[in-house]
Amino acid sequence: MRSITTKLILAFLTVSLISIGVIVASARFSTNREFDKFLTDQYETELVEELARYYETNQSWDNVGNAYLGLTSAQFGGKDDRHSSFCVTDANGIVVMESFTHKLGDIVSADILENLTTVKVNDTTVGYLLIERAPDRRDPMGDEFIKRLDISLILFAIGTVVLAFIFGTILSRTITRPIRELTKATHEMADGKFGQQVPVRSRDEIGELASSFNKMNDNLVRSFNLRKQMTADIAHELRTPLSLIIGHAEAVHDGVLPPSKENFEIIREEAERLEQLVKDLRTLSLADAGELSVDFQPVDINKLMSDIAAHYMIQFNQKRITLNLEPAPVILRANLDPTRFSQVLMNILDNALRYTPEQGRVDISITQNKSMAEISIQDSGNGVSAADAAHLFDRFYRADESRARDAGGSGLGLAIAKSIIEMHQGKIWAESEIGNGLKVVIQVPVVK
Repeated sequence: MRSITTKLILAFLTVSLISIGVIVASARFSTNREFDKFLTDQYETELVEELARYYETNQSWDNVGNAYLGLTSAQFGGKDDRHSSFCVTDANGIVVMESFTHKLGDIVSADILENLTTVKVNDTTVGYLLIERAPDRRDPMGDEFIKRLDISLILFAIGTVVLAFIFGTILSRTITRPIRELTKATHEMADGKFGQQVPVRSRDEIGELASSFNKMNDNLVRSFNLRKQMTADIAHELRTPLSLIIGHAEAVHDGVLPPSKENFEIIREEAERLEQLVKDLRTLSLADAGELSVDFQPVDINKLMSDIAAHYMIQFNQKRITLNLEPAPVILRANLDPTRFSQVLMNILDNALRYTPEQGRVDISITQNKSMAEISIQDSGNGVSAADAAHLFDRFYRADESRARDAGGSGLGLAIAKSIIEMHQGKIWAESEIGNGLKVVIQVPVVK
């Protein structure tokens, strides 16, 4: 199998050979044609001069057909056949020197005479010269000139092919270098060695391909790490309640713990926690598969947010956190599933309630951004870094890895929220800086 470098070199050589062949053939043809034209014009000039001298000497065209006009006439067929290639007429167009096509005494029409070469003596037209075919042969010097020119063209063609091969090799290797790097990195990735990066050497399509590869590789590495982390997190999330359930059940069974209401309540709570985790995983898998049931209907966003804020008001007051709602100045309606959409908002408010300290505040504002209704939820908690904010909606992602699972939930809530918002043809993202709280923004299309 030929490499792409070899193919490019062959392509460059093929194009070069074709181009050089066309150029050499065209140059040779044009040179021969122009050189023949030059000789014809030269011979014609000399012939006209000889004819003028003949007329000036004899004061007529009598016996011009039998006259020897010098070497010039010989160029048109030789002394024995000198009249076959051209004819001469007098000033009235009557043929005085015949050729194969024009006989002595024939009259040449005025239209033809206008295009013939005139023979003048003392600025007076005394006749016309009609050349019917070009000279048969060049002189030895002309033939030598053409021969040298042909050799020069052949040497030029050979030199150009050599240069084309050299530059084609260099250029093809330069073009294919990033492709070879991409191929090597792809093979490394196929062997499970993620994290490969290729240098971006240009801004053309190959450079764009390299950039896309690096971005794809980063995403694969992140997805691979998230998958491993998710597997570990799922195992941990399942193991924790299961361990508590099994431990308490065995302790009660062995008589280590009394079969009291408190011990059974612990088992029940852990079972509910396990059930909720399984339910979240199922919801997320259905959302990913596009099979999550939704019931879209026009919903007044101001009213929906007012009802949710009223539902949370007691919990915020108990923690002495101010919950402020700023509705949109106009009625904004969106095609929503009220239950699913409320699930998203309640998840975000649960997180805001959990991580906003006492005496803090959570501000909810509703605005219209072009054709989108925008809901912004800003808390006054400690916040997270901008890098962490970009991954808050990844599954099982936690900005604080040391945070206890009981305090942090399963880590699936925001991932589910993102899937639900995307089902509503909307967008959700987080903005934050450490020390400045966390802001979650939701956008959904407005309907009239």
